[in-house]
Amino acid sequence: MTGTLVSLALIFSQLSVLAFGGGNTILPEMERQVVDLHRWMTSEEFSALFALGQAAPGPNLMIVTLVGWHVAGWQGMLVTSLAKFGPSSLITVGALHLWERFKDRPWRRLVQAGLVPMTAGLVAASAALIVEASATSWLLAGITAAVAVLAIRTRVHPLWWLAAGSVAGLLGGAYL
Repeated sequence: MTGTLVSLALIFSQLSVLAFGGGNTILPEMERQVVDLHRWMTSEEFSALFALGQAAPGPNLMIVTLVGWHVAGWQGMLVTSLAKFGPSSLITVGALHLWERFKDRPWRRLVQAGLVPMTAGLVAASAALIVEASATSWLLAGITAAVAVLAIRTRVHPLWWLAAGSVAGLLGGAYL
């Protein structure tokens, strides 16, 4: 168990310092580590934990805590949460201090403009990973695509579309 906790601490502290643009940007690497490399869970279980974490109230990256719980119980939950949120919080405080210190410098706008496409690409990669793990049939792929289009093109809150997609999946699965 100690080896698993150390592995969790190393993985999530590394992910912590890589989370540029928000926590969802590290989902592909998190999934690769816990599913492909360590085989602590399946891709479907990872996708289900992600969905549960997104639907639950609380931090956007509740999946970190859920992965820790799944792998090593309450100790894993504590280790993954501290490892993921500790280093990135310290870096954020330091970066914010420097960012404000140099607020009048001309290079600041250039750095900020360069971070936008990088962040968008990382978020898109995360979305593709979750879709790949979730859309295991043509029906589920169609529901996923429809919900994505509706979420983008309407002003309806995405959780309503998530709920509608879940109901459609349940009803569709009943007829397969």
